[in-house]
Amino acid sequence: MPDRARPIINPWIIALTVMLATFMEVLDTSVANVSLPHIAGSLSASVDESTWVLTSYLVSNAIILPMGAWFSTLFGRKRFYMICVGLFTVSSCLCGLAPSLPLLIVFRVMQGLGGGALQPISQAILVESFPKEKHGMAMAVYGMGVVVAPVIGPTLGGWITDNYSWRWIFFINIPVGILSLLLTSMLIFDPPYIIRRGFKDGLKIDYAGLGLLAVGLGALEVVLDEGQREDWFSSHFIVVFAIITVVCLVSVVFWELRQKQPVIDFRILKERNFMLATVSMLVLGFVLYGSTTLLPLFLQTLLGYTALLSGLVLSPGGVCICICMPLVGILLRHYQARWLVIFGVLVSSFGLFAMSRFSLDIDYRAAVWGRIVQSTGLAFLFVPISAAAFAFIPRERANYATGLFNLARNIGGSSGIATVTTLLARRSQIHQQILTAHMTPYDAPYREALVRTTALMQAHGSSLPDAAAQARGLVYGTMQRHAGMLAFSDAFWVMGALFLAIIPLMFLMKKSGPVKGPIVVD
Repeated sequence: MPDRARPIINPWIIALTVMLATFMEVLDTSVANVSLPHIAGSLSASVDESTWVLTSYLVSNAIILPMGAWFSTLFGRKRFYMICVGLFTVSSCLCGLAPSLPLLIVFRVMQGLGGGALQPISQAILVESFPKEKHGMAMAVYGMGVVVAPVIGPTLGGWITDNYSWRWIFFINIPVGILSLLLTSMLIFDPPYIIRRGFKDGLKIDYAGLGLLAVGLGALEVVLDEGQREDWFSSHFIVVFAIITVVCLVSVVFWELRQKQPVIDFRILKERNFMLATVSMLVLGFVLYGSTTLLPLFLQTLLGYTALLSGLVLSPGGVCICICMPLVGILLRHYQARWLVIFGVLVSSFGLFAMSRFSLDIDYRAAVWGRIVQSTGLAFLFVPISAAAFAFIPRERANYATGLFNLARNIGGSSGIATVTTLLARRSQIHQQILTAHMTPYDAPYREALVRTTALMQAHGSSLPDAAAQARGLVYGTMQRHAGMLAFSDAFWVMGALFLAIIPLMFLMKKSGPVKGPIVVD
């Protein structure tokens, strides 16, 4: 349709349209986490084998995510977006119908390929649909999708699995996908500066770039997801994949910089604000996904919460983000993005440091408030970082920029999850070694604990030998719980300290005042 014939559509309707599929796609990165035991039991597989349901999705998602601009040039952005939504919806249906684990993994790969490009394309559409002075609000809408979805994913997945079947965590995507396709076909149009080019017009397939990127990102995801289970670099399997990762990802950068038609335009990182914002988004993804993994684990393994109840601890934080993000979009018109980011980092770090002081005696309310404080800070991060990233990016290069920007968040998220699981395992062992050094007959507090616990067991009807054995078991179990608690405290503290690393990056950015009027980027 010629540009002059296109209807004038309210940008908020466009925002709702593109966020339908994006929210659905981001939700699927975490919604299956709590359902793995049910999937494994239903398909006669081990829980370890079922983790490939998560890994396969993340690998294919990461591979396709930065390639959206190239495919948009080939097919046209609207057409490619609809192909992705259609593939995601069909593969979701196939995932729900999968009769075996291998087929489920194949369908999850298809689902990841369909969903990977939805995030950057949605963000690019939002950036161009809103005038420059409202980019903060556009990023707020986008942020509510990509930040809230991973938070409510485990809660929704647990509720669906407990009340229906794990298959319905995939079936719920079907009506949303169909609605997204219908709205996209009616409301979304390609802008005139996106020129579709086919192979007859000189567009070439960069086979080397595609291959290096796919193998490198795939190997990276395998290293991150399987590293702790395989004991990291003591495993030849992990060492081989780590070498493949480094060789391929370093090679793809040098290769793409020499290409006239690159799959990924790394030259865009020369823009200082975009490069610093992308690094900040990497850290944000690291802490967001890492902390979202930590808190439910702590509540379920040490405090005995159910999957649904632990998800409900996270939910008020998601509500807080939804409330605060539009406010941040408004504040962005009056204050520099860097000051909002610094405020958000300080608040979120304060919340994580508060969580590092949790004990085995905390109640539900304390856990909820800790998460709310952290989430309030997160709301002040995503929107300003996104606005700073695209402040000086020309519209015709937005597709390339959003691909790299979202890839940074996803890699940060995978790295964060891998890091916190490793940190918990290693620090728990260290604390356990320290605490067991005091569990000797020569340690007065240990002797007193044994005496009290033995007397308690005898009061409940056990004989003296049985009571003594039970007392030693109970004291040892208590020691293990305290070692685990200390490990979680260490992990929360590391997340909070790492967040503070964003602050120096803000002072390296080019100064730009708050956006209060239309600005045209040529």
